[in-house]
Amino acid sequence: MRNTALLLSFLLLSLAGLAQATSPKSAIEQVLQSQVQAWNREDLASFMAGYWNSPELTFFSGGESAQGWQQAFDRYKKHYQNAPGQMGKLEFSDLRIESASPDAAFVRGRWHLTLPSGKTPHGLFTLVFRKFPEGWKIIHDHTSAAEP
Repeated sequence: MRNTALLLSFLLLSLAGLAQATSPKSAIEQVLQSQVQAWNREDLASFMAGYWNSPELTFFSGGESAQGWQQAFDRYKKHYQNAPGQMGKLEFSDLRIESASPDAAFVRGRWHLTLPSGKTPHGLFTLVFRKFPEGWKIIHDHTSAAEP
């Protein structure tokens, strides 16, 4: 009987850990962490895997809007991938992840980039995430940069 109670306790703790590991917040944090890792190894295609690959993706930054995954990819490539070593080191901080529904969430936070030139652009972002069968993806990105 004692072994059964121990086994049941272990299973309940394991299930609680599994539920926490697959919570929307932890899944979204993993997407963002994967993006930072991809950026820092200059793998723009893997960075973009965090975005919804759709013509309906929206991206607002610098007073401009981009519609669609390809346009967002091209914008990143133009601004940050002119030559090897130009992407710099990306960091996200002050993340606030809020669920809007079981399959939607928004994230607010700060980004900071350390470029090889010594420049350190930084700013704020708001992301809208949606849960798809393949996982959580960014469907809208509104990023602003602080004045240099």
